[in-house]
Amino acid sequence: MNKISVIIKREYITRVRKKSFIIMTILAPILMAAIVILPTVIMMNEDGGDLKKIAVIEDNSDLFKGTIKNTKEAEFIYLENVKVEELKKSFATAGYYGILYISPEIVNTPNAIQLISKQQPPIGLLQHIENSLKKEIEKQKLLTFKISNLDEIMKTIETNVSVQTIKIDDSGEVKETSTGIAMALAYILGFLMYMLVFIFGSQVMRGVIEEKTSRVVEVIISSVKPVQLMMGKIVGIALVGLTQFLIWIFLTMSIVTVLKTTILQKTGITEISQSIPQNVMGADQKTDAAVQTATVSPELAEFSKLFDSAMNQPWGLIILSFIFYFITGYLLYASVFAAIGSAVDNETETQQFMLPVTIPIIVGLMVAMGTMQNPESSLSFWCSLIPLTSPIVMMARIPFGVPYWEIAVSMALMLVTFIGFVWMAAKIYRTGILMYGKKTSWKEMWKWLRYSG
Repeated sequence: MNKISVIIKREYITRVRKKSFIIMTILAPILMAAIVILPTVIMMNEDGGDLKKIAVIEDNSDLFKGTIKNTKEAEFIYLENVKVEELKKSFATAGYYGILYISPEIVNTPNAIQLISKQQPPIGLLQHIENSLKKEIEKQKLLTFKISNLDEIMKTIETNVSVQTIKIDDSGEVKETSTGIAMALAYILGFLMYMLVFIFGSQVMRGVIEEKTSRVVEVIISSVKPVQLMMGKIVGIALVGLTQFLIWIFLTMSIVTVLKTTILQKTGITEISQSIPQNVMGADQKTDAAVQTATVSPELAEFSKLFDSAMNQPWGLIILSFIFYFITGYLLYASVFAAIGSAVDNETETQQFMLPVTIPIIVGLMVAMGTMQNPESSLSFWCSLIPLTSPIVMMARIPFGVPYWEIAVSMALMLVTFIGFVWMAAKIYRTGILMYGKKTSWKEMWKWLRYSG
């Protein structure tokens, strides 16, 4: 046991001291936080760049004149008695960003409108044009029914609907949740598990091949048994991955804390958003907080809601489950990678063995992506129990809520399976690590499994 601990220490310290480990450990949480925060920050500070002047031309009609209103980013100039083909040649020199050509056929043909420009127009500009024309066409169609006070009626009936999801556990505790947050967590956790298991498992295989190729392993096994060497290498790299994951948790929590104290509290958005339910049904009750709400960015208000929903996730269960599935999933696949590394002389020869090993990991990732849409499907259920795919799929299901008995059964199957895989890999490793110059096949490895002693 002491010899295994020496090997574990060597593998751990060697990899933790690498610059790549330090850089990725620090950058990963920052990049994840940036993916979540930057879109909101960009939308809050977006100035739209230079004002875009757009020439609007209708084909022998003035039905939509003045329909598309100017925005901070674009000014719409309606031209008369101008041919599109003529303006195409000189619109840029005339100071126009583009030409918006509207055909009368748009009433019956949705795509009977063209925006001609020298650059790809931004999506926000296209949506503004489409929504403006859509509302005007709907209004014109309603006018044919001769409804009086149509504008006032339209303003009165305009309504926004947003479904608020509430979860009630067996104890009766109520928590506000977000399906979007659960889907994002499912994607991140499933993909992160896939990456960690595959990357660190591959490191084990490459490490074994390097030691075997350089003949260093012949010196090492003069002092330790091959199985001890394999387990020391696997556990050492597992501790590297676990250390990285725990540092990620600490850094992520620190980023979240800073974010909460600087952005949310600075704008007072938490208190403002909490006051909305009491004021939304009372038109005559307008408190100071409600007045402030009108001045708060909608993106920031939505960010606050998502932030609160994210905090209501079962983070204790998620973190503990991730650690368990990472350790067991890694040990399962790393033992197979170690066995493959011991059976070949170089990385080129590993290709014939890698496909059967990587297929379950890829299938697990694909099922995990589908789990975001339907976490209760039969495919998601069974793949979250099957040990070869459960580390990825179960982590994608947990944010949506999984019965504890399913998690317990999945973990039990995982433990039994990884012990069996480690035992088989050890039998292959002890024979293959000293085999040189012979091309190994699956049939040969099956013989090694049957060796006794």
